[in-house]
Amino acid sequence: MLTDVLSTVRMLVEIAMFSLIGQGILFMLSGAGREQNIFYNVLRTLASPAMRFTRFITPKFVVNQHIGWVALFLLVVLWVGLKVAILYVGAIDAA
Repeated sequence: MLTDVLSTVRMLVEIAMFSLIGQGILFMLSGAGREQNIFYNVLRTLASPAMRFTRFITPKFVVNQHIGWVALFLLVVLWVGLKVAILYVGAIDAA
């Protein structure tokens, strides 16, 4: 039961993480016209909760241009931590 909840949360983290990666790739490829790109806007919408949370927890001296990298780092750490938690809970359930 708990592993299902952790797996669902991990899936949501994966969606945000891959949306942020895709947004970064489109940022580099599409150039100045990225704001009119529908796929860029969809990925930006999917990644926006992670970006807002990261902006909320980071100090003000971190510039907005670096928030995406900090958000990606936090999502990767959370993703790995959730996998460790799933393995730990699974080992407890099996015992």
